[in-house]
Amino acid sequence: QVHMVESGGGLVQAGGSLRLSCAASGGTFRSYTMGWFRQAPGKERDFVAAIDWSGGTYYADSVRGRFTISRDNAKITVFLQMNKLKPEDTAVYYCCPTAVVAGTGYPRGSWGQGTQVTVSS
Repeated sequence: QVHMVESGGGLVQAGGSLRLSCAASGGTFRSYTMGWFRQAPGKERDFVAAIDWSGGTYYADSVRGRFTISRDNAKITVFLQMNKLKPEDTAVYYCCPTAVVAGTGYPRGSWGQGTQVTVSS
């Protein structure tokens, strides 16, 4: 089983950038598709982006063109570069092993503690 620790969140003004990191341990990381999800207050946890073992990427429409997911298999880490942030991006962000079906990611494993991203207007 893969365990994740997310970091890199913070408070940023609209239009700014943040880079999230997800350090994984356990499991066969290189073979997993890994994804980022987010949960805003009072809302469900939604898919944000995923990257498969070969580097193929998938994005939610709301973040495509602004966010970039990447991975470093040697460091067993997944990154989410977030640019042009908007107040509606405010949420707790989580990473998780992910299954991609028809371009949308679905969580497959347990969650880490997440990292809070707050975008002020």
